[in-house]
Amino acid sequence: MANSAQSKKRARQNEKRFAVNKARRSRIRTHLRKVEEAIASGDKDAATAALRTAQPELMRGVTKGVFHKNTAARKISRLAARVKAIG
Repeated sequence: MANSAQSKKRARQNEKRFAVNKARRSRIRTHLRKVEEAIASGDKDAATAALRTAQPELMRGVTKGVFHKNTAARKISRLAARVKAIG
């Protein structure tokens, strides 16, 4: 349990940051799920469009510290390969 004023403040800041990061992670996962669904349906145009909207969201997550750069690059690369393979 936080005792000092500084540790109490840090605990408050951590809670706020956790909430922001959780919302951001959820939004990114939603975008990724839309790409997955478009790939599963076999619609190349929809999958390409979904990937185009998911890519900046993922990279924004990197700059905000939610994901590691290599993790985002790997996800984008694998999704792009799967979208390309449709058709």
